[in-house]
Amino acid sequence: MTRLSDILLTALAPAVWGSTYYVTTEFLPQGYPLTLAVLRALPAGLLLLVFVRKLPPVDWMGRVFVLGALNFAVFWALLFVSAYRLPGGVAATVGAIQALLVIFLSRLLLGTPIVALSVAAAIAGVGGVAMLILGPAAALDPLGIAAGMGAAASMAGGTVLTRKCQPPVSQLTFTAWQLTAGGLLLVPVALLFEPPLPALDAGNLAGIAWLGLIGAALTYFLWFRGVARIEPSAVSTLGFFSPMTAVILGWAALGQALTPVQMAGVAIVFASVWTSQVAARRGVRAVPARPEPVTEAGSSTRQHRSRPDDCADRQAHCAEQGKAVA
Repeated sequence: MTRLSDILLTALAPAVWGSTYYVTTEFLPQGYPLTLAVLRALPAGLLLLVFVRKLPPVDWMGRVFVLGALNFAVFWALLFVSAYRLPGGVAATVGAIQALLVIFLSRLLLGTPIVALSVAAAIAGVGGVAMLILGPAAALDPLGIAAGMGAAASMAGGTVLTRKCQPPVSQLTFTAWQLTAGGLLLVPVALLFEPPLPALDAGNLAGIAWLGLIGAALTYFLWFRGVARIEPSAVSTLGFFSPMTAVILGWAALGQALTPVQMAGVAIVFASVWTSQVAARRGVRAVPARPEPVTEAGSSTRQHRSRPDDCADRQAHCAEQGKAVA
């Protein structure tokens, strides 16, 4: 597949995530965010496990649960705290700093060069998101801000470590492992902090099915596939499409007004995403190619031991990182 196809498929994930607000408010019972997060992640993960029929090997269990925590359990829990304590616009704007965090974490954990244009694109994207959803009544709650920044850091760390720790299995299998691990970690939290769900009607079940099958199983497969193929800084800015889709759905389905400032925000988000793709490619071209040693027979060969991107060394590096995060 071409790079453009990879970008478009990956961008579909945050675009679908933007429907979460609409589905949650219109189809799901209110006041059970953690329980609904469990129902979104765990059944989807188990269904994918039944399909792929492959459990994580013992030496990958720790890494899978670390990634499941970062990408799902910790991220969703902090996201809900932020959403409850901050107006939606503030919470989404704080979460948009994830793109910046990914750039610097990629430098720290992957050795990816920091490209000034990527940083500028990420900052512009945060500004575009703010124009989309911040209102004059936006309030700042310290705990909500801290939770929002923690959620952004968790997802950023999960994105970079998912790129670093690629097991020798398909992306669908890797998605199944992470969804199941994240759902299992959320179960005790939901049981501890929330009452049992009331009886669910057909609309509730349809909303849960959408968020689980489409909003989790399919989209996270596409997202993790993109993380494995596209530079992390380029992937992270695609997340700006999530609040943009939420605003457009609110205008199209709920009759909410779309102001000139919001339309300008949409344009800035698109410009930010496009610029980040260009900057990421420049960053890749800027990295000098390593000379290949010549064998006695005169043919070139690669010294795999010096390349952490090779399968064996990647697993070794991932094991070290998983221990550090755990």
